[in-house]
Amino acid sequence: MAFDMDVDVLVVGSGAGALVAALRAAKAGAGVLIVEKGKLWGGTSATSGGGIWIPGSHLAEAAGHPDDLDEAFAYVRRLTAPNVADDQIHAFIDNAHRMLAWIEREADVQYAALPYPDYYPETKGSREGFRTHLMPGSIDARTLGRDAFDTMQRASPAASLWGRINWKLDETHIVLFRPNGWIKTVAKVMGSYWLDVPQRLRSPRDRRLTLGTALLGQLRKAIDATGTPLWLESPLVSLIEEQGRIVGAVIRHEGRDLRIGARQGVVLAAGGFERNPALREEHLPSSSQPEASGSQVNNQGDALVAAQQVGAAVRNLDSAWWAPVFRVPGEDRARLSTVERALPYSIIVNQAGRRYANEALSYHRFGEAMMARHKPGAATDPSWLIFDSRYRSRYPAGPVIPGMPDAMLPKDVRQILHKAATIAELAAKTKLSPAVLEATVTRFNTLVAKGRDEDFGRGDAAYDRLYGDPRVSPNPTLGTVEQAPFYAIPLHLGDIGTNGGLVTDGRGRVLREDGGAIPGLYAVGNLAASVMGYSYPGAGATLGPAMTFGWLAAADAVRINEAA
Repeated sequence: MAFDMDVDVLVVGSGAGALVAALRAAKAGAGVLIVEKGKLWGGTSATSGGGIWIPGSHLAEAAGHPDDLDEAFAYVRRLTAPNVADDQIHAFIDNAHRMLAWIEREADVQYAALPYPDYYPETKGSREGFRTHLMPGSIDARTLGRDAFDTMQRASPAASLWGRINWKLDETHIVLFRPNGWIKTVAKVMGSYWLDVPQRLRSPRDRRLTLGTALLGQLRKAIDATGTPLWLESPLVSLIEEQGRIVGAVIRHEGRDLRIGARQGVVLAAGGFERNPALREEHLPSSSQPEASGSQVNNQGDALVAAQQVGAAVRNLDSAWWAPVFRVPGEDRARLSTVERALPYSIIVNQAGRRYANEALSYHRFGEAMMARHKPGAATDPSWLIFDSRYRSRYPAGPVIPGMPDAMLPKDVRQILHKAATIAELAAKTKLSPAVLEATVTRFNTLVAKGRDEDFGRGDAAYDRLYGDPRVSPNPTLGTVEQAPFYAIPLHLGDIGTNGGLVTDGRGRVLREDGGAIPGLYAVGNLAASVMGYSYPGAGATLGPAMTFGWLAAADAVRINEAA
């Protein structure tokens, strides 16, 4: 069969899973081509916090918190869906720590194990920390080269100040809770940004890369060092099949449909389908608008459809990484709500004016609660984040920045923020029952006085307290809602990507409906049905498996010995 170009491995997509797969194949001597549909590379991974959930890492052990892989397996097995095979779970649990050590060695990606609790503390096998890993440092974009930096996917507006200035996790905590010396930290970050005069003259983008952009930047440097090309604006058109094997793909590049041969395999790592209106309407009716997603705009399921056309099986297409989100008019993606819901002096109510869940739950679990408790007369999409003047002056509420006068907030933000002198007046502005909302606030304030949320257990779990204000006691997530003026901003049901998709095995091979593998075809990341099923065990349970199965898929494609 004639091709316009031949490579050993073709990687479709440019997020973390894609780049790890490409890097492992290239390091083994394979000729690799990476193709990206959009004008920017990095995928949804670049817009993320960059955290990875890795049980049993050498970093956790070095920090004095060795893990038990059998416990980790049991934890995931209890949470994931019945249609996820034990072998696939074992493939992740047994290899994730090996992948982490490999990227540390081969790409100089420096992670740290954090005391970040798992999301299901009530489930046996969970831990109160050191499975979630984050890059604590930053990297200078100048080490990437101008072209790679200019074409890199931007950080999420939810993970940067004014959509411009990047923060590390420890800096965010310092700015949020303002311990002694916090002004020095702010001055250092702001100074680093504004004193970068050459960059300020050409762009508002911050050349200090943190979180997801730091991870992707470091992987891209390693990829570039191998000489592996990365084509932008080069979407997948179709897969090429020969005698039951995938031997390449048609890629639209520079206005031409090119037949790219892939001697050893095609790795699909092109993200989920959350920005596709038709697929979302069909499979995610609870949240059918693409704008409710916090992911980047090119995740429209092209690779999912292409794989189905060659007989690939699918699983759990009704699943997503659910989340409550802020939706600002004019923005092309929603903003994930992470810390806001655990902060004191606030509650979340449905359209009946009543609380319905522990506000401090992880975003996926709170999103699930929004779906489960949505009903006529008590709709939860949107819900309302209600807070008082103390919250307003101290903490962010999505796009609402503390310390900035209401009148100085951007017009689009003022459009969705409601303010009132009394709870009853706020209820009228949000079309809630004044009597019900006042009763809800009174009940909550009574519980705060007791120091425990007897209704929903907010602040009982270690994860809840992670984002609480340590200056508030005895429960850092609880504070009365009683000091005027009062505010409300809508919280919508959204997501950070779909997690149902192509059925794969423990080597990342795409499977047919009969369970047999499609030779030459692999899928990783949100394009593949998640090993976690419908659950989200801990921070980084998206990127951790994506990178691990990318690492395993490349090894299988180029036949790397298991010990390598």
